[in-house]
Amino acid sequence: MPFEAWEEQRARDIIAAHAGTSGATLPILHALQEAFGCVPEAAVPMIADTLNLTRAEVHGVVTFYHDFRRAPPGRHVLKLCRAEACQAMGGDALAASAKARLGVDWGGTSVDGRLTLDQVFCLGLCATAPAAMIDGKPVGRLNDARLEALIEAAQ
Repeated sequence: MPFEAWEEQRARDIIAAHAGTSGATLPILHALQEAFGCVPEAAVPMIADTLNLTRAEVHGVVTFYHDFRRAPPGRHVLKLCRAEACQAMGGDALAASAKARLGVDWGGTSVDGRLTLDQVFCLGLCATAPAAMIDGKPVGRLNDARLEALIEAAQ
């Protein structure tokens, strides 16, 4: 995602605002993602230069943590829990169904840009497995009908 001139300055301002923070890499990455919907590739060398890190070190942090995106998500984000409790309660079938309905794999966004499908490895909703999260709202006791309703409601 290349920057327009105003976006580059905005990214520089964000980086500068957090550069003095202890362990500044993660706060900077979170702030950039909050501002742009992802961590733009063009920001990696800016972060590296500011924090006296290599580009490889910054890239390693971005790619290590699953919550950091390298491209903007769809208008809505559906996260399906992939942890053991959810798998034991039918989560694998729901995951396959969601991927088929949306025509995407994990981290993919539907062709219309409406919905991004992510996997997470515990939402802390084990007692109501299988679980999901849509736009930050938890959903427990997910079944095929509820999954379909979530996908359809994501306009």
